[in-house]
Amino acid sequence: MRYSNNKREEAAGQDRRLPLWCVPMIDPKHLDDLAQRLADSVPSGLRLLQDDLKRNLRITLETGLARLDLVTREEFDVQTAVLARTREKLETLQGQITELEQRVKDRKKK
Repeated sequence: MRYSNNKREEAAGQDRRLPLWCVPMIDPKHLDDLAQRLADSVPSGLRLLQDDLKRNLRITLETGLARLDLVTREEFDVQTAVLARTREKLETLQGQITELEQRVKDRKKK
């Protein structure tokens, strides 16, 4: 499935970015740990609100990360492979061009 952040799609109300839970590169444990560390850094007077604060921090982190233009690991790997194949083709074509240019130079010399 292809995801896009095309301006027309957004204007049409069809923003198709992946929700955070679909992005396997972000481990929910990391979000929990970060939210816990932030909640633990709260002054002792506010410790009563720690659980609520932790929950709200996690939701805020999820929302902020969901706004990022992220791709799945699978799509990243596919694009990396496409790039590698494209580079190979480019190198082959560059070699062919160099060979053809040399042939043209050789013909002009004769």
